[in-house]
Amino acid sequence: MLTSTLLLIALLCVGMLMPVPYAEMSPGPTVNTLSENDGRPVLQISGHKTYPTTGNLNMTTVRVTGSDYSMNLLEAISGWLSSDDQVVPKAILYPSGQTAQQVDQENAEEFTQSQDSAKAAAIKELGYQVGMQVVVGTVIKGAPAEGRLHAGDVIKAVDGTAVGRPEDVAKLVTKHKPGQDVLFAIVPVGDANKPGAPVRQVTIKTVKAQDSTGKARVGIQAEAAHQFPFTVNVQLADVGGPSAGLMFSLGIIDKLTPTDLTGGKFVAGTGTIDDNGNVGPIGGIALKIIAARNAGAQYFLTPQNNCGAAAKNTPSGLKLVKVSNLKEALGALADIREGKTADLPSCPAG
Repeated sequence: MLTSTLLLIALLCVGMLMPVPYAEMSPGPTVNTLSENDGRPVLQISGHKTYPTTGNLNMTTVRVTGSDYSMNLLEAISGWLSSDDQVVPKAILYPSGQTAQQVDQENAEEFTQSQDSAKAAAIKELGYQVGMQVVVGTVIKGAPAEGRLHAGDVIKAVDGTAVGRPEDVAKLVTKHKPGQDVLFAIVPVGDANKPGAPVRQVTIKTVKAQDSTGKARVGIQAEAAHQFPFTVNVQLADVGGPSAGLMFSLGIIDKLTPTDLTGGKFVAGTGTIDDNGNVGPIGGIALKIIAARNAGAQYFLTPQNNCGAAAKNTPSGLKLVKVSNLKEALGALADIREGKTADLPSCPAG
């Protein structure tokens, strides 16, 4: 009998420690877009007057276990019982067929695009024109362009012909035969938004494409990008995804206008943003509001389509504020700094 009992206990212990195909999500760090991170301003602006700010406009994040982390059943049960964590199928965070590096790259690209849209929305809201330009999106490793062109370089012309759309670049390159030179007129990425930046001439020898066309190629992907009237850089590492867009836009506007948007209050939030200031939903809303409250936030700007889920488990002391676009967010901040909290659009549970 004792042997059977010990065997059963041993089997239960082994079972509890067996790997399971799950991952854990938990509240991540929050960052004040008006302040510094690792000793550097999160938002660095040049070419335009900036103004002092007070209070907080914090972006929020979700911490997830890595793709190589093997969760056991005991840890999964612990996560399921926790009110602050979420255990989800690992395939949701790391889709089958994608490596960890591919997932990280996708998140990094979404974060970069989020920054670009946040800048465009903020600068348009302030009444400035935002133009478009053709840039080097990616450079293929081992291709002729590697080391000659870099992601973010602005392509002004190819062989003396001005380009206005990304597809113009491919058309002009493929006019050549493999082995012939192509002349690119570029503005390096570091000078991309500096008025009057010098144009460099870069010659690249084409090679034959490794596909059925056999056309000439240099190994770049051209993309359209915004052209801003002054420079705004976001200095924030180890963050991915598009969900910080709204808070970046608000931080930029706060720094570029004499009005102190928060009135010294602690406001956090989340939400994607497009070029026209429309705010979209994000994932992990329940964890982000916990992170915001743990950091000391009093108000949380919540995308309209996340309101129902957010309102189900709102931490005590945190007021959810519903927003669907940048103008609504700015209106909410005006009410907050003026103490008109009864006028704030709330998030009803649903």
